[in-house]
Amino acid sequence: MSDRDPIADLRRIAFLLERANEATYRVRAFRSAAATLSALPAGEVAERARDGRLTELSGVGDVTARCVAESLAGEEPVYLRRLVATEGSDLDAEATALRTALRGDCHTHSDWSDGGSPIEEMALAAVELGHEYLVLTDHSPRLKVARGLTAARLRRQLDHVAQLNAALPEGFRVLTGIEVDILPDGSLDQDEELLARLDVVVGSVHSGLNDDRSKMTRRMLTAVANPHLDILGHCTGRMVSSRPAGVTGPGDRGHRARTRPESDFDADAVFAACAEHDKAVEINSRPERQDPPKRLIRRALEAGCRFAINTDAHAPGQLDWQRFGCERAARCGVPADRVVNSWPAELLVQWARGR
Repeated sequence: MSDRDPIADLRRIAFLLERANEATYRVRAFRSAAATLSALPAGEVAERARDGRLTELSGVGDVTARCVAESLAGEEPVYLRRLVATEGSDLDAEATALRTALRGDCHTHSDWSDGGSPIEEMALAAVELGHEYLVLTDHSPRLKVARGLTAARLRRQLDHVAQLNAALPEGFRVLTGIEVDILPDGSLDQDEELLARLDVVVGSVHSGLNDDRSKMTRRMLTAVANPHLDILGHCTGRMVSSRPAGVTGPGDRGHRARTRPESDFDADAVFAACAEHDKAVEINSRPERQDPPKRLIRRALEAGCRFAINTDAHAPGQLDWQRFGCERAARCGVPADRVVNSWPAELLVQWARGR
């Protein structure tokens, strides 16, 4: 009998395709096949493979069936072997050291809002990457296009995360959080009682991105002064490219494919406020965001800010995009001790709730 797990191989292929920004339909083909096969009784996968009946199942095509057969034979599927052989790495020593220092990710989404995967899948992918924690930060209610969580739905999610943590591998936990909208007056789009219950709060501007400089600056300064906000998310709101291949589809329902200029605000004033109130500036790792730009990372560093290098992942394979943020942070001289998600979970939560 083979020691390989064909379902795990299919999921690994999907993960690597996502990480490489391959087309969404390819990712979905492997993830759908894995979901279909995992629902079968023990032994049926091997039986169907022997009889050539795998492709009779919905969601299993010729390519995925071939991968399953190779895996059951004890061989690394050719498709997987080619992906592994060509993935490579362009991180230099400093970026690699920074990535190694990170213990978790403070900005991620699930299918409770505009992510494409259940919380469980996101958590297990984070475990595979060696994370110690994953902060779940689904959207807040006013971002309706992203199915933002009402207070009632967020409460249900908190109960769900508590149950999930009891079943996850020892040494790993999902931390509760939110990506809360920074509203036009700088207030945060969720009940204060709920924000106080969360482990980590990321605050981001998603509307009125073309507001004039003084209005946007006031808006951000008010948000940064709010004791519930811990991390200022993708502060310029820019999109440097149309959505890269593999980022479309149900994993990104709240994002539109387009380029977008930076919002205009007094960066020095905002970063000074972040340093004063001990809030972290997010270095967003999404390839189409690269937010903030390197010149602003350097100014935040000079201002004495802390940072959070996050993926803003909407699918499991995107959790490995942290390397992109680490590369940009390393080029700007950001040391690991200024990055809050290099800390153990207990210290991160203590810092976030200390205000």
